Amino acid sequence: MTIYYNESLQGMELLAALEERALQGEPANVDLCMKLAEAIGESGTAAAAANTDWDSGLFGALCDAANNIRQTLHGDIADTCSIVNGRSGRCTEDCKWCAQASRHHTGCREYEFVSDQEYFNTLRANDTAGVKRFSIVCSGRKVAMNDIRRFCDLYRRSQEISGMGLCASMGLLNRQELQALYDAGVRRYHCNLETSASYFPTLCTTHTREDKLRTIRIAQEIGMDVCSGGIIGMGETLMQRLEMAAESRDAGAVSIPVNLLIPIKGTPLQDTPLISERDVILTIALMRLVAPKQTIRFAGGRARMSAAATVRMLRGGANGAIVGDMLTTIGNAMEDDRKLFASAGLKI
Repeated sequence: MTIYYNESLQGMELLAALEERALQGEPANVDLCMKLAEAIGESGTAAAAANTDWDSGLFGALCDAANNIRQTLHGDIADTCSIVNGRSGRCTEDCKWCAQASRHHTGCREYEFVSDQEYFNTLRANDTAGVKRFSIVCSGRKVAMNDIRRFCDLYRRSQEISGMGLCASMGLLNRQELQALYDAGVRRYHCNLETSASYFPTLCTTHTREDKLRTIRIAQEIGMDVCSGGIIGMGETLMQRLEMAAESRDAGAVSIPVNLLIPIKGTPLQDTPLISERDVILTIALMRLVAPKQTIRFAGGRARMSAAATVRMLRGGANGAIVGDMLTTIGNAMEDDRKLFASAGLKI
């Protein structure tokens, strides 16, 4: 029976109304999701951090509803991708979370250009494992055109040996640079919004959200899909996490990667407390209501989560993952991921 939303709906009734709309592909309003979170009444508390019962009450019902939306709109296939670090370190930007910013002195690996051997070894390993997409990710505000030409050569050679979809994450590129990537076979561009518009200026001052949105718009005009999400656990509120998902959705992202902050020594966020597994699961489930049609992709920071929590996320709204190692942190082994996905009823 259709349940129409009104201001008096609470708890289970509100969840049922939001689920019904999401099953039709209609995204939930962030304020309504926050009303639902308030009915659960646990986010960010010490009690929530210690609670590993993710199946009971309104919390469990929310995760089950998110899983139903994922299954109905996306099926049981996990959307997998992997990355290679095309350029590491020496970034001029001041993003507070980033190990690759030159001003943060984190001791991360630095190089100008990934070797052909490392690139193709990584490509072949992921192709053999059945990963769907493969991306070159570069540090820095943007990659210069001369270096883009070098990366384009790798992309063209990749198509001769692999059928994986090709992606790129190379900063705030202009039309000519993005067109060169498209002509070389890149069909998806990654440009994270990182966090909500209201929180971004507290974390980065050397570029703006409009800079990112401009690059996203040009990539779409050229014909690329866009992958855009961010990092949670940087001191933002739950509402700001959901705002980030809504803003990425409204920017036209088909994939919303969700990274967990790994506080890295030497960065301004090195002492940031980790958010609880329960808060991560809650965030993912609510994001499924906010962005029912998008791939919600669990990305960096996965290694710190327990297998049980990861499975609950995969049975609670998530339907994609970055597999393998991340840029500056260790990821998950592909065979371990395959088992995790299978235990959640998902196939690669």
